[in-house]
Order: sequence, then C-alpha cells, then structure tokens
Amino acid sequence: MNGTALTTTWTPRLLSVLRIVAGLQFLEHGTQKFFSFPMRTGSAPELASLIGVQGCLEIVGGLLIILGLFTRPVAFVLAGNMAVAYFMAHAPRSFFPALNGGDAAILFCFVFLYLAAAGGGVWSIDAKRGG
Repeated sequence: MNGTALTTTWTPRLLSVLRIVAGLQFLEHGTQKFFSFPMRTGSAPELASLIGVQGCLEIVGGLLIILGLFTRPVAFVLAGNMAVAYFMAHAPRSFFPALNGGDAAILFCFVFLYLAAAGGGVWSIDAKRGG
C-alpha cells in the first residue's frame, strides 16, 4: 500500500478517532462536575449556575460528539463555549496558557472548530444518516 492509499484509507477513520477521544475527554469534565466521577472535592454545582450550564454542555455535547450525532453544529457551539471559558476563566489569570490553566480549553476549542468544519468522520451516526 503506497502513501496515498494509506492516507486515503486512514484519514477519515482517524478523524473519527479524534472525535471520539475529544468527546470522551469533554464528557469526563461534566461527569466530574455532577457525579464526582472521577472524584473531585466540593459539591456539585447548581444546575442554573454558569458552572452547572457548563457541566450540562460537557455531558450532552460530549455524548453527541462521541456518537457523531449532529457533529458540526454541536462542535461549533462547543468551540465557542471553550473560547468563552478561556477568556472568562483563564486569560485573566495570566497571558500564558501554561500558567493560567487554559491549555485544555484552547485545545478543545480548536479541535471542536476543526470538527465543525470536517464533520464526524466515517465512524459516526452522521455518516450513517448521510449528513
């Protein structure tokens, strides 16, 4: 198999792998907020609070991204959500993401922005639906 055939075969599959792994990581943040899984200190946030809404986005958005259902619009919303989270919660602490704890928010933002443009890949419900 030459390089072009290898790229043609694996690029759409690796897009799906990226989507699934990003969705799992995002979902983990929501399950930690609401279900203390993995363990966290403190109590669960109020549902109507900013952190509660963020947790809902992480759980619902994470699940939809994992499944590859409505990938483009969900990823677009999540990319914007992560940009807002970065500028509200992290950027005021320091200019440098390694110092302000915002490196994950930046990565999520741009991975979701990529998924909004590229779609969910071949291993997604969207692909099975023809969308």
